[in-house]
Amino acid sequence: MLESVGALTGSPWIYAVVALSVLFDVFLPVLPSGVLVIMSATAAAAAGTGRVPHNVPDILLLTLSAATASVLGDMAAFRLAWRGGERLERAIARSRRLTSAQAKLGAALSRGGGILFVIARFAPAGRSIVSLGAGAAHRRLRDFLPWSVLAGLAWAGYSVALGYFGGQWLGATWLATGVSALALVAAGAGAAFLVRRPAATAGS
Repeated sequence: MLESVGALTGSPWIYAVVALSVLFDVFLPVLPSGVLVIMSATAAAAAGTGRVPHNVPDILLLTLSAATASVLGDMAAFRLAWRGGERLERAIARSRRLTSAQAKLGAALSRGGGILFVIARFAPAGRSIVSLGAGAAHRRLRDFLPWSVLAGLAWAGYSVALGYFGGQWLGATWLATGVSALALVAAGAGAAFLVRRPAATAGS
């Protein structure tokens, strides 16, 4: 694997590429930011083996790049939704999913239970829903930002750990990347279930 993607993972630009991917996937959830983080961390697992003909990413810098970009993306979506006015509110009102997510997020943040935000960070499009929902509901930044930071660190740390330890156990191969990516998808499915569960319970 490293021979195929070494030009990217062995370059300092990998941090910028990861950061941009994570930054923009709040608006384009189809971007493979998680897979890119895992791939880079898997390459980093080869450090010190003597089998790598080029540099590999630094684990700490990779984690900080992904986490910082995650928070900056959250803030951009939050501010955009805050200033979106009635047009965005009408768009949210037309979506049952967005309306439900906005209501749950508001209740969670008002109770100091922003752990919902952290869980939603792992769910598909969950980050987009809660960031835009919080901004559209004009939640206070001081209530939103700490949970965004915690969510970004948790997601980045988990993704990097998956790639790194997968590379340690299975070698810096496409198999390690694939297994780690599947673990990230499984975490996303579990997070989506947990986020939806309160609504399902309330409606029963």
